[in-house]
Amino acid sequence: MLGFLKEPVVVTAEINVNLVALTVMGLITRLWGLCYPRAVVFDEVYYGQFVSLYMKRIFFVDDSGPPFGHMLLALGGYLGGFDGNFLWNRIGAEYTMNVPVWSLRLLPALAGALCVPLAYQILVELHFSHRAALGAALLVLLENSLITQSRFMLLESILIFFILLAVLSYLKFYNLQRHRHFSGSWWFWLLLTGVACSCAVGVKYVGLFTYMLLLAIAGLHFWHMIGDQTLSNVSLLCHFLARGLALILIPMVMYLSFFYVHLALLYRSGPHDQIMTSAFQASLEGGLARITQGQPLEVAYGSQITLRNVLGKPMQCWLHSHTNTYPIRYENGRGSSHQQQVTCYPFKDVNNWWIVKDPGMQQLVVSNPPRPVRHGHIVQLVHGITTRYLNTHDVAAPLSPHSQEVSCYIDYNISMPAQNLWRVEIVNRESDTDVWKTILSEVRFVHVNTSAVLKASELIGASLPEWGYRQLEVVGEKLSKGYHQSMLWNVEEHRYGKSQEQKEREVELHSPTQMDISKNLSFMAKFTELQWKILTLKNEDTEHKYSSSALDWITMDTNIAYWLHPTSGAQIHLLGNVVTWASANAAALVYMCLSLWYSIRRRRRIYDIPEGLIPLCVCVQGEGCGLLCSEMHLPSPADSWQLWVSAGGVCGGGWAVNYLPFFLMEKTLFLYHYLPALIFQILLIPVVLQHLGDHLCRSVLLKSMFSALIVAWFSSVYFVYCTFSPVTYGQPALSATELKDLRWKDSWNILIRKQ
Repeated sequence: MLGFLKEPVVVTAEINVNLVALTVMGLITRLWGLCYPRAVVFDEVYYGQFVSLYMKRIFFVDDSGPPFGHMLLALGGYLGGFDGNFLWNRIGAEYTMNVPVWSLRLLPALAGALCVPLAYQILVELHFSHRAALGAALLVLLENSLITQSRFMLLESILIFFILLAVLSYLKFYNLQRHRHFSGSWWFWLLLTGVACSCAVGVKYVGLFTYMLLLAIAGLHFWHMIGDQTLSNVSLLCHFLARGLALILIPMVMYLSFFYVHLALLYRSGPHDQIMTSAFQASLEGGLARITQGQPLEVAYGSQITLRNVLGKPMQCWLHSHTNTYPIRYENGRGSSHQQQVTCYPFKDVNNWWIVKDPGMQQLVVSNPPRPVRHGHIVQLVHGITTRYLNTHDVAAPLSPHSQEVSCYIDYNISMPAQNLWRVEIVNRESDTDVWKTILSEVRFVHVNTSAVLKASELIGASLPEWGYRQLEVVGEKLSKGYHQSMLWNVEEHRYGKSQEQKEREVELHSPTQMDISKNLSFMAKFTELQWKILTLKNEDTEHKYSSSALDWITMDTNIAYWLHPTSGAQIHLLGNVVTWASANAAALVYMCLSLWYSIRRRRRIYDIPEGLIPLCVCVQGEGCGLLCSEMHLPSPADSWQLWVSAGGVCGGGWAVNYLPFFLMEKTLFLYHYLPALIFQILLIPVVLQHLGDHLCRSVLLKSMFSALIVAWFSSVYFVYCTFSPVTYGQPALSATELKDLRWKDSWNILIRKQ
């Protein structure tokens, strides 16, 4: 029974020394002097604010993308014991002792370091030689721009890590596809592909470009599988479902989980929650929740309410009125009704209160029991302070002449009767008998006489002149198609009116509410609203000193000064390795030209690239020597043409999908936006070099000359890396003359202090 103990238990392991060495070198180049400078570097001033808010559990909205990347940065702060107390107000500000600089920069640096071995493995999985894979990894290792971007509290290195991990995982899965269907390793790499894709999208939305590329490649591969007669229909269905689960369903679930954790962590009210709906704000601790806690849920006749416009653009505002009237004539000569002004006011004010009145009764208090207002009911809205009725009529609005003026009615004993009946339409109702609810219901007010809809003006800069105190315009929209958010209102503050006398009611309107009703939103409701805000919220794009166009990136005609020492000439710039960038452009051009040439000749049935297995190195002993060369044959039965096309699809396609969309984006662009595309273009360099060496350099002499050229070229890559390392790492400080020598292009903005 214990016979198995007669022999020792032996565990063997294969260690890829190349991979280990590359990983160590990647860690050294990215982690060395990570705490220097101990000052805010460029966009650390932006991301650091979010890290502090995470530490303090304060809600925020960042329109640049999903929260996963921010959470990873915050994780670094949490592991370092950061309390969130630092004022992120300017680049170059010295970090206080409570800021764990090394910990905050650690995760981006680790991600950047791991991109080096990932580049190596991707070339191996594409069935290129280990020399080509090593070359790709060394190019990534010595790329100054990637080093700079990964050494600070920024997101690009994390994004690139997950992009490369997704590509590698899919290639490993695909290479297992031929022999080990549905094995443990097959499932592992397939699932990891979906996880990495969701993480890439969760860091920045530009990760979606690589995700879509991999989905397209996976779809093409499955299309080829359909033509495989050896696979049964059941097997094909299982393959389809497995890919759907791993590449679509799991990324969707993970994406939702990022927001779930984000919302669970940020439960306190803060400055950013003002752009959210009243229901969302009320779900946060403090802020509006403190004001609205215990409000009556159901709006009834006699309720005192404030009405917030749902759109919240250009800023949040509440339906408002005051004693001032519209001028008899506007500046352009048009006349008005001279009625009491109605506006949308972006601040909380006692003049924002309105009373919901039953048109058939005179009382302005809530009866006992309360009579709730339902969808389709007709109401009058009485301004709480002035007791005038909300009104609209066939008079042009002050700024929007095609819409109706909205006012509070004053009886001037002229032929302009009051038109103050409004029909309540609950847009997000579940049935036609729904009750109008505080915070939760989104309501349209339709004017009974004219069918106009009460609306906050969407005109850009639709602020009234001085006579309207620069408040926002409110109009009656005659042609109301659909439910635009500018036409929707929700009750934010609410109380049951108890005072019929005006003076007592004014005192009541200034008093806080006290009743006990909970209005918690579900996660999906909060996720939907937050996701919509992220996608639609746009900060004003302003021209930045270091902003650039996508065309500037190809030739690196631009740079970004990340940090400047306050006294010495030490500085950090986002600058790439000039030789690598030029080589990447040349490799892309050569690949496109060769592919076009090969494709045309293949149409003429001229095959420049032989089909089937090909040697990846020349046997110097001559053909048939009988020696097994480690790089003699492809590790898979793919023909060389398919190898060429596949490498172009992954590397060239990755560059295209991560670069070309920026030509369509209306946003402020910076050089670092090009880095995800650059990493794919760098991977294309050894692909093209190996192809040229295998198929164009046929003789031993040509191959020797070609190898010598590659060595010289690689030496120049290393030389440029060393030359620009002082502005990559920020040390040592350079003199003014040395800095001038680094200005290889007139368009580069190298900072030189005046003596």
